[in-house]
Amino acid sequence: MRIGELAKRVGCDVETLRDYEREGLLAEPARESSGDRCYDVFHQETLQIIRHGRSLGMKLAEIRLLLDFRHHPEGDCAGVNALLDVQIARVEEQIIAMGTLKDQLIALRAGCSPAAKEPWPAPG
Repeated sequence: MRIGELAKRVGCDVETLRDYEREGLLAEPARESSGDRCYDVFHQETLQIIRHGRSLGMKLAEIRLLLDFRHHPEGDCAGVNALLDVQIARVEEQIIAMGTLKDQLIALRAGCSPAAKEPWPAPG
């Protein structure tokens, strides 16, 4: 697939994809005879890992560690496991925060229904 299609599939812009390639996070793709880049499913999966990591606030160096392990699974797992433990804890915190937000939104919605007997209390 070409660069524009890959960018669209993973929800990023082409320049971001090129930046990841320049940073060495995304392997250089094969080139067609026309010189166009030709990306494959492996590039798409790698880019999805990068995008998900970035959405969790991971630094590029941390993502690089995960990708290095992906390419060399026979390597030492200690650093990867420590990083994954931190990220798993972060995800668990976000799940709790999202549950709290959901409860607050439900309460707001209930206060906004015609059946609500009392208006939402004023701040302060």
